[in-house]
Amino acid sequence: MCQVPSRAVEPGRRGMRRAVTTFLGIAVLILVGWWGIRAFERANLFIPSRILEAKPSDIGLEYKDFVVEPTPGQHVHGWFIPAEKSIAILLFCHGNAGNISHRLDSIRLFHELNLSVLIFDYRGYGRSDDGSSEERVYADAFSVYQAARTHEEPIVLFGRSLGGAVAVDLATRVDDAAALIVESSFTSTVAIGKELYPFLPVSWMVTMPFDSLSKIPKVRCPVLVIHSPEDDIIPFHHGKELFEAAPEPKKFLQISGDHNNGYRESGKIYTDGIAAFLAEVLPATGP
Repeated sequence: MCQVPSRAVEPGRRGMRRAVTTFLGIAVLILVGWWGIRAFERANLFIPSRILEAKPSDIGLEYKDFVVEPTPGQHVHGWFIPAEKSIAILLFCHGNAGNISHRLDSIRLFHELNLSVLIFDYRGYGRSDDGSSEERVYADAFSVYQAARTHEEPIVLFGRSLGGAVAVDLATRVDDAAALIVESSFTSTVAIGKELYPFLPVSWMVTMPFDSLSKIPKVRCPVLVIHSPEDDIIPFHHGKELFEAAPEPKKFLQISGDHNNGYRESGKIYTDGIAAFLAEVLPATGP
């Protein structure tokens, strides 16, 4: 029987080994790149702080801690700050950085508008358990809303920046919210990403789209959209597009100032605008 010399077989084996090595190297690069994209996305969306640096009593407001479980064994922490002559409970969905202790200025403003405030930290923030993601922050907000329903007062959903997307999503899941206020928020993370990184395939890269533009037409309560033309992080047109897509009844409140300080810099334009909107949409109280 004729045998093939071993030296004739060896080059084929070396070629196979090179092909396998090349394939594995490419696979590793793809996995590392995918992990890097996910890490980059998460790092830009969620910038939490664990330390509560202040509390409502530091600015003279009484409050109560509360904890809810969006899923068994997972805890979300927040504060309830009651107003003496409360006209509604404002469920506060905050932005992507810090935690509830960095929102005391806003809590004070809402308290002065006779709003009781229910503010919470998403998982991964403050004293809440670990694990932020798009679906989890939605679930966190929904669980807090369920807790708020134990009160008899109307519930106003409020979201600023990333919290605006959370509040919009929540407004599509419930049918008894009194109103929705969306401040300095975006149409979607895909839209923002394309504006910031036009040279990247953003649609393919994003796994947490926070697509408020497609959701806000489904909202079943009055809507107030607040935005500043001077917003240095989320362009003004995002607020206008959300307003245009929202169903009636709706209002748009144009404020001034940058992304993080617009509500402060706008002063009475901000507070009077919110007060006027709530006076129209909330049930009348008193004689």
